[in-house]
Amino acid sequence: MIRTGLSSTIERRLLVNYRVDPHIAAALLPAPLRPHLVRGQAVAGICLLRIGGVRPSWAPAGTGLTSENAAHRISVEWDGPDGVERGVYIPRRDTASRLNAFAGGRIYPGEHGRADFAVREEAGAVRVAFATRDGEVEVDATVEDAGELRGSELFTDLAEASEFFRLGSRGLSPAAGGGHLDVLELSTPAWKVTAGRPRTVRSSFFEDLDRFPPGSAVLDSALVMRGVAARWTQGAPLRVGARTEAGAGAEGGTGARAAA
Repeated sequence: MIRTGLSSTIERRLLVNYRVDPHIAAALLPAPLRPHLVRGQAVAGICLLRIGGVRPSWAPAGTGLTSENAAHRISVEWDGPDGVERGVYIPRRDTASRLNAFAGGRIYPGEHGRADFAVREEAGAVRVAFATRDGEVEVDATVEDAGELRGSELFTDLAEASEFFRLGSRGLSPAAGGGHLDVLELSTPAWKVTAGRPRTVRSSFFEDLDRFPPGSAVLDSALVMRGVAARWTQGAPLRVGARTEAGAGAEGGTGARAAA
């Protein structure tokens, strides 16, 4: 895998956020991960990402590829050697790029499934819809620009939401063969998000009643990121184990801590 990292530009990133029953979220996580709770709720969602200029960090700017991508995420924490660590667990990643699907898990961390995307950008709003080639997931989300973050029960304002997601910049996803999670970390010299307002959101992942019983996953808010330089680096894989019944609960540790 590429050890020097990948450089890119986040051309557009929508973070569509759900508040989730912590026990339901915990049951979806491998040990040693636990939900990172905000005001007693787990935080999950969909990242809809158009990324451009993707290239090895040593390659010149102005080169690289552009692609549409999506990731379903659950904000998590776990106990590391130096204390509590944070990130997002990504049960699946999907992409419109054949190259990303080939390279993910081989050249850089994170396996990707193939999906077909439809994107429409208009003044003050963007719609991203996709359906995975394996028929497992369909998403259709329209997010409007907003001056302030309103209506969220997770975050009191944009600043709090921005800091929460800035600190959870490591993505952990299942690796082929099991036994560990691949780790891909996002860093940017100029982290900046703006408030969004979900106009309409459909997600077969979060609307699956076998996974999320009625009322256990509720649409909460949306954030928007545009035109941000970003670097992606490989982290040390995280070993996973079987989750015991006691370990599946969301209580304990620091998981009930609200975001600062």
